[in-house]
Amino acid sequence: MSNDFEKYEGLISNKDYPLWGQSFYYNFYDPKTKTAALIRVGFMENRREMNTWFVFFKDGLPIYNRVNMNLPHSTDRPLNGIKAAGMYIHAVEPLKKTRILFSDVDFSVDLCWDELHPLADCIELSADKTSSFAKDMAHVHLEGTSRVTGHITHRGIRSEIDGNGFRDIAAGNRNWDGLKTYRLAWPVFEDGTAFAGVRGVSTKDETSYLRMYHDGEEWLQVKHIDEKEVYADDTFSIASAHWKFIDGKDRHHEFTSKPLLRWFFSLDTFIMCEQIMEYRKSDGTVGYGLCENGYRLPWTGFNA
Repeated sequence: MSNDFEKYEGLISNKDYPLWGQSFYYNFYDPKTKTAALIRVGFMENRREMNTWFVFFKDGLPIYNRVNMNLPHSTDRPLNGIKAAGMYIHAVEPLKKTRILFSDVDFSVDLCWDELHPLADCIELSADKTSSFAKDMAHVHLEGTSRVTGHITHRGIRSEIDGNGFRDIAAGNRNWDGLKTYRLAWPVFEDGTAFAGVRGVSTKDETSYLRMYHDGEEWLQVKHIDEKEVYADDTFSIASAHWKFIDGKDRHHEFTSKPLLRWFFSLDTFIMCEQIMEYRKSDGTVGYGLCENGYRLPWTGFNA
């Protein structure tokens, strides 16, 4: 992957956009221990704000959460190491290896995200420079998968972690109020493949996609997506989903998903529902990963 991407692990400033943002997201699921995490640090430099997510799950239930949605801004970034809300996040090897440390009275972690599939710019690969995502959410959105190893200690009990997950690095305009809703699937499959797909609907009812597929050899464009979700009674989370897509080599793929856990994050006029799903290809291959859905408030559901 281009060494030019390494700069995005550091401070990227732009005074021309009042809502200019940078975001670093790390997640994983370990099916053996049934442990998961959602970790993020986001920056709104020109508003002098930052926010952090740090939520861990065991057996589908939250065991630790520290969420801070309006902290004072910092110019530190993972490239040089950042301390935020008790976390220390360091890009030990930019783009390829990140270590996250945290220690509290009842909970501590020492985890590393090591590259499986390299980070690629999903906006560029989707050839979607003019969509609502590219205009309102990020100018660059690097996405890739990692093997996540290390340990967590919860109330004196230590667990060794060996799971997989996606991570992303984003920089650009970050206007949540420009989106009406979006839905995302990020499965990492046991056969070495991975999929990154997002469908967004703007406040002008324009639909756009970010999409790419790793076939075990390389990231490829995705030519077409059909996806169908069944929503839970809460109208925010997904009870099941079925995605079909055609990759850049004209191969047809499909997978289904079912939820393992759920969590909500509020972003002022927007709310995000994060889920870890068990994904299953049509040939039975299993994978795990993030399912994310966002909604502009007030949200009354798709059928209202």
